[in-house]
Amino acid sequence: MRVHPTFTSAGVTNGTAGSSLGFMRVVYNERMADLAHILGEMAGLAGSAMERATQALLQADLAGAEQVISDYDRIAEMTQVAEEKAFQLLALQAPVAGDLRSVVSGIQIVGDVDRMGALALHVAKIARRRHPNHALPEEVNGYFAEMGRIAVALGAAAREVLETRDPERAARLNDEDEAMDDLHRHLFTVLMDREWSHGVAAAVDVTLLGRFYERFADHAVSVGQRVVFLVTGKPLSEQGL
Repeated sequence: MRVHPTFTSAGVTNGTAGSSLGFMRVVYNERMADLAHILGEMAGLAGSAMERATQALLQADLAGAEQVISDYDRIAEMTQVAEEKAFQLLALQAPVAGDLRSVVSGIQIVGDVDRMGALALHVAKIARRRHPNHALPEEVNGYFAEMGRIAVALGAAAREVLETRDPERAARLNDEDEAMDDLHRHLFTVLMDREWSHGVAAAVDVTLLGRFYERFADHAVSVGQRVVFLVTGKPLSEQGL
């Protein structure tokens, strides 16, 4: 005698339902891992772009600036791919609870990392616009060399936390950003000094460039904060990290 299978309210057998859910979970995990890999790679590219942009800025290197500008297309392409993958997860997997938090955080991180790349692009464009002259007066070169170093380190840290999802490491980005904030504030004291003798155009460039570096660092910190929320379900402000 043939035994008919038992059906759940969803209209599938218990065995089939379990297999389907298991398969969906495997697909979800694979797609999230793929998205995380892309985001980590984007953060690495943004950090490298800022390193090259800083060198172009300090050395009036036109070729270096042009390279950063052309390489940004790669980041823009990856941004589009990452957004599509994230929205596919929302549409096809219908995630809830922790899974939904992961996808939404991923979408937000795409925006942060893309802006990091765009800010490096802005630095390179100023270096190109001022070539063959230096965009920076010599007296502020040291500030921007250090701001560039910090930005590159924060970009590398953002990539690390995207790959490891270590909430403690992610939380430390906020502390590492303080040095950038201090340099940014000190730049204004230089600009407001009565001894400033480099004119309005140089002052505008220094102001814009300082803002670009400061915002690059802020977006790296945002990546860390989003990773903390993604992993723990609580914002960094509520953590004891």
